[in-house]
Amino acid sequence: MPAVRLIGPNNEQLGVVPTQRALAHAQDLGFDLVEIAPNSTPPVARILDFGKYRYAEQQKAKEAKKRQRSVTWKEIRITPKIDEHDIETKIKSASKFLDEGDKLKVTVRFRGRELAHPDRGRVLLLQVADRLKDHGIVERMPLLEGRSMIMVMNPVRRDAQGAPTPQAPGTTTPPAPAAGAPAPPRPAAPAAPAPTPAAAAPAPAPRPAAAAPAPAPKPTAPPAPQTASATPPSSPRPAGTPTPAPSAAPRKRTN
Repeated sequence: MPAVRLIGPNNEQLGVVPTQRALAHAQDLGFDLVEIAPNSTPPVARILDFGKYRYAEQQKAKEAKKRQRSVTWKEIRITPKIDEHDIETKIKSASKFLDEGDKLKVTVRFRGRELAHPDRGRVLLLQVADRLKDHGIVERMPLLEGRSMIMVMNPVRRDAQGAPTPQAPGTTTPPAPAAGAPAPPRPAAPAAPAPTPAAAAPAPAPRPAAAAPAPAPKPTAPPAPQTASATPPSSPRPAGTPTPAPSAAPRKRTN
């Protein structure tokens, strides 16, 4: 190749340069010249350490191999005259195989004159597929091959289905507005409640005014002694009766 598109060791673009010049430049830097895109025009070469490059590619291949899963085939065989208890056992095994990610082949084998009624085997296979619909899907419908009728099922991808997340009771997700439609008005925030006036503090009880000092009592004259009289007290008179005038006391006559 006469020229290559050269990429430096730090992923810088060095343009299209002759091959010999690119090789000499790589040797001067102490690296190797590795062709990474031979099918492009011109081919793309990069200056790097080939030992580290090969080790990184090996690690990538190992990681890809770990993530790769080989397809495993499982098979269950039934007959047209199978009993209900036996078919339940077969279905349990088939559901286990499908849940593990294996492909399932269900085979109905006809013996003797049973081949004269292939519709019975077809009905039986469809019943099995209906019972396993939660574990796998039918890849190939029942098909008669010689003296056997075969149906193939694939496992259901659990990670692709994604079970819906239950919402909390009482919460609903509003629908997304259509393109170009005005956004619906948002409800205004509820107004803050007016502050409740504080209860009036009880007025303090009025204090009793200081009592004025009582005046000193005036000295009173002792009451005059009264002389006892032998006159009996007069009886009470009815109201409105005039009081008689006192009569003159009789004088004593002397000779």
